[in-house]
Amino acid sequence: MHELPLVDKFESRSRKPEWLRVKLPIGEKYRKVRGIVDEFKLHTICQSGNCPNMGECWGEGTATFMILGDICTRACSFCAVKTGKPKEYDINEPMRVAEAIRLMGIKHAVITSVNRDELLDSGAKIWYETVIKTKELCPDTSIETLIPDVKARWEALELMIGGGQEVVSHNMETVERLYRLVRPQAKYSRSLEQIRRTKQYGKRTKTGIMLGLGENKEELKKSMIDLVENGCDVLTLGQYLQPTKSHLAVEEFIHPDVFAEYKEMGLSIGFHYVESGPLVRSSYHSERHL
Repeated sequence: MHELPLVDKFESRSRKPEWLRVKLPIGEKYRKVRGIVDEFKLHTICQSGNCPNMGECWGEGTATFMILGDICTRACSFCAVKTGKPKEYDINEPMRVAEAIRLMGIKHAVITSVNRDELLDSGAKIWYETVIKTKELCPDTSIETLIPDVKARWEALELMIGGGQEVVSHNMETVERLYRLVRPQAKYSRSLEQIRRTKQYGKRTKTGIMLGLGENKEELKKSMIDLVENGCDVLTLGQYLQPTKSHLAVEEFIHPDVFAEYKEMGLSIGFHYVESGPLVRSSYHSERHL
């Protein structure tokens, strides 16, 4: 068998398969969500992270809000969010987020943030106030917070998750071997400890892992076992998509049947819930993860 030329190999690896095609965002609900986001000068990970599900989720009236600005102090090699020196955070942001959630009529809100490593509390005070204000304005709304790595600032973690949210998520992103490549400013063991401590605080815990970065089945299985042993309840598995040419390339497009196999593997290992599919992202169908 003749080996393909290098250019053909690259093109075949980078060309998205049929199952990764998504519809363009349209519809009245989509326009309403976009209008509220723009009116309140809010950031969403849907936009900043180039999420492929933005059209579907916004079309259903939901969005994942990103607090503490849109500039991250870290430079993860998979992420489309801007990296640099963040501006001073806005103390009025918690109320704006809460009011937007109220106007959208959201029943289950997802809130995330950039990393703010320059802050001694990693932004925990703003996190706490955002959840508190949302609960005050929207008492019937459940909340999931997708929080960053607090770099072992455990007092900050306690404040960050102490506002009354029902689910606390912290993404592992990849398997242990690939951590230095994918998350050079993070540590696999530290993220596991953060999940373990979150569970000890009595929260429902959740994490997400991207596939297609070069991991293998045994490495993924080991990560699943590590997570369950550290108290993780919910796992999301999705396909990594390269946001720009300067980010890590996709090593493999994982077939939907393999995602289904990994879902069964995760459930057999002990997760309470596994969301697994090519287009799955951390907040996709998050209302089911309660």
